[in-house]
Amino acid sequence: MDEVEKSKIIFQPSGRRGEVEKGLTIIEASRQLGVDIESLCGEKRVCGKCMIRIEEGFFEKYGIQSSKDHAGEWLIEEEKFINAKQRKAGYRLGCCAKVEGDLLIFVPEESRAGKQVVSKAARDIHIEWNPAVKYYYVEVAEPTFEKPTADLERILDEVNRHYGLENLDIDYIALRRLPSQLRAGGWKVTVAVWMDREVIQVLPGKREDYYGLAIDVGTTTVAAYFCNLATMEVLDTVSMMNPQCKYGEDVMSRITYHMMHQDGLQKMSDDIIEGLNSLVKQACEGTHPPKENKKRGGSDKTATAEKEEDNHYLRLNPSDILDMTIVGNTAMHHILLKLNPEHMGLAPFPPVVHKALDIKARDLGIQINESAYVHILPIEAGFVGADNVGVLIAEEPYKKDEIQLIIDIGTNGELVLGNKEKLISSSCATGPALEGAQLAFGMRAAPGAIERITIDPGTREVDYKVIGRDSWRSYSKPEEMQAKGICGSGILDVLGELYRSGVVLKSGRFSPKQKSDRFRKNSDNNQPEFVIAWKEETSIGKDVVITQKDVRQIQLAKGALYCGCKLMMRRIGIDKVDKVKIAGAFGTHVDREKALIMGLFPDCEIDKIISIGNAAGDGARAALLNRKKREEANWVSRNVEYIELTVEKDFQQQFIEAMQIPHMKDEFPHLKGIVPDEILEQK
Repeated sequence: MDEVEKSKIIFQPSGRRGEVEKGLTIIEASRQLGVDIESLCGEKRVCGKCMIRIEEGFFEKYGIQSSKDHAGEWLIEEEKFINAKQRKAGYRLGCCAKVEGDLLIFVPEESRAGKQVVSKAARDIHIEWNPAVKYYYVEVAEPTFEKPTADLERILDEVNRHYGLENLDIDYIALRRLPSQLRAGGWKVTVAVWMDREVIQVLPGKREDYYGLAIDVGTTTVAAYFCNLATMEVLDTVSMMNPQCKYGEDVMSRITYHMMHQDGLQKMSDDIIEGLNSLVKQACEGTHPPKENKKRGGSDKTATAEKEEDNHYLRLNPSDILDMTIVGNTAMHHILLKLNPEHMGLAPFPPVVHKALDIKARDLGIQINESAYVHILPIEAGFVGADNVGVLIAEEPYKKDEIQLIIDIGTNGELVLGNKEKLISSSCATGPALEGAQLAFGMRAAPGAIERITIDPGTREVDYKVIGRDSWRSYSKPEEMQAKGICGSGILDVLGELYRSGVVLKSGRFSPKQKSDRFRKNSDNNQPEFVIAWKEETSIGKDVVITQKDVRQIQLAKGALYCGCKLMMRRIGIDKVDKVKIAGAFGTHVDREKALIMGLFPDCEIDKIISIGNAAGDGARAALLNRKKREEANWVSRNVEYIELTVEKDFQQQFIEAMQIPHMKDEFPHLKGIVPDEILEQK
């Protein structure tokens, strides 16, 4: 019997990948790999909702050559939905394109049926009002033959007389618009001034509300906080997957992509700028009435009610955004600014610039008010960036007596330890395993992803919950679960549960003594695996399992974090911390008890483990709403001591010990009563 020919397919930004049979349509391949692509017409080629993009080139991270030629012949039905420019860029319809070779496929936001759940909500933290941009209202006397003073000088004199702002400059574009705005307002205007130095907008009449955007550019996700700068209210939080995911899930793969492709840096920068502009547009669209067709023939009363309701909408446009702050790790920072990141990938990992930057939005191609500035927070080191500085100015450990350990878990783990006496930071390569990549059934947080897991220590039966469904498996019929894979919070659960229930040993190896129909050897590769969800409970027609390789990947990630924590504690000279704070999207969903069981960090009281959500985004928002925080960020970025963990003489030994669950040698007295003694006391 002839062997079926297969090709390797990778879907981004979901990160799902695998080998599929040649000849399948992209839609069929996506179903096999648990990727949801819209197909409203049932693949009759008439809705155009399944548009995807074939990425062109060799991708070192995945070891594949992806090409438009690998997606089958162009069909005439596609011409109704894809124009010539899009076709050239690699766009196809998933119901028409066929798998005829290796493919890296990007699924645009509008084509994704199961939308990514990005947990980046703004926390209610105290921020003093002092934005970089402020509004000043002035009334100006009309020019006369006796006093024909120029429009600008007339305005600046009034601003100085009423508010004490001297020697102001004005942005060129704002200057060009000034005379018409001044006369439209009947010589009464509102002047927007940036940092008490530059006029960036003149508007007719008296205005009070004005707006800004604080953005956290993560390796995997990007979140933006849309704020009223006058009231400090967060109007909306909008988010997206980082469109650079297709170049690799981690920062090193993106640096490598730049080094291997002449236009790599340009392409990656263009992608994130385009992404930021889509977030700007999305934030503004949220202030307009929904775009729904009004029913014809409605009563006058209904029309009046709709009109009154419409009055509640602010109807803002990108030009209404007068300030922006951005945080991100050092690689994201450099790629955004088209700064060569190559040297950050080589010891001693120097960045191009440390200090904060203020750049005109128009120079970056960011489509907000043309005269506005973008403030990019400072970075600490090659692998500890402005996102960590954002965490610091949000949490302010440098003002506290208690010793805090702050862990920002993402594709790259960033650690801060200390108090007002001393602060040290470090970075560890957790890799994308905790976010679902590199695991057999790992996936991003989207409907169908298993987000919580428990395993009965006696029966080894599994109970779980999926995103998009309130009821757990034990309260549902099998076919109701529709599981597709396991996302980050489920991955953090699973190692702790496998260990606590005795399915895996302290070393991470599956216990050979267990008797459970869920534990088996895979017939294809003879490797041990444990079934989390049976195929009748899934929407992909196969069992969702955790393999021995998956366990090792999770151990590598958690070992890197634990090792980093321990080496930093040793550097400061302490054996325990007063408080552990978990930041990032994981910080919102992590089960602190299971995080301690798996050994994500050294032993501590469970009550002292605190979730602080997206603290990096909170720091970006603090810098947007209070310019003193920008000064604070510059100070702390230069006064926190960065240590390179890998140069510690016993790093390898510490890392090996930290890979065991919860640790090879360190004791965990706070797990007594939570984990059975015979398991906790394994040698």
